[in-house]
Parts: sequence; C-alpha cells; structure tokens
Amino acid sequence: MVEEATKPAEIEVFFDGGCPLCLREIDFLKRRDRHGRIKFTDIDAPDFSTESCGKTYDELMAKIYGRLPDGTWITGVEVFRRLYSAVGFATVVAVTRLPVISQVMNLGYRLFAKNRLRLTGRCAGQTCSVKR
Repeated sequence: MVEEATKPAEIEVFFDGGCPLCLREIDFLKRRDRHGRIKFTDIDAPDFSTESCGKTYDELMAKIYGRLPDGTWITGVEVFRRLYSAVGFATVVAVTRLPVISQVMNLGYRLFAKNRLRLTGRCAGQTCSVKR
C-alpha cells in the first residue's frame, strides 16, 4: 500500500482560545474542516510560544493572523476569507470581495478587533487584560 503524502494546510490561523466569540467561530470551522485544510493554533494555550512564529503575543492578540504555507502572513478579514474558502464557502467569500461589502467588512472587523476584549466580557471597568 502506498502512503499518500501529507498535504500541508492551506492556512494556519492564530486565534485567542480565551475569547468566547472567537472560540465559537473556530469550533464551527473545525467541524467544517473535514479535509484538514486549516491548522488551528491557540495563542491562549499554556504551551503556545511566540518563538515558533516570529510575532509577539501583543501582535497576535491585536488582530487575527493567518500564515500561508509559503510563510506569508495575512490579517483581518482576509484570514476569514481564506478560512471560509478552505471549508467550502468560496461563493460566499466571493461576495465579500465586492467593493462596498469589502470596505464595510474591513471597517467592521477593525472596530471589532479594537474592542474585542470589552465585547467578550474580558474587561473590568476601564481595564482590559488577558492572562499570560
């Protein structure tokens, strides 16, 4: 029997497993990723080390990052486009590339990323922080 070569993931996503909303999205993608096209890396996991990726923890917490097989980094909405394309939603992703929709999505994501800790209940008063 000839063993099939393991194909690398199409994208590695770096996500905050301590963020309830983020985790819900990642769990959905994990269920849909039946062909192993996504590598999921939880930056909140106790054994995660930034040394393996060349980004700081603060950079990774500021917005979502994805890394392509050739080492190229992508951020923001483009990460979600790649993730959803990988699990079979390419038609929906194509709509998100239309000019006005793309601009709205980019703005929406920037606002979410800036306020993510507050929106997901990880702030006390005026202070937002995460355990590290």
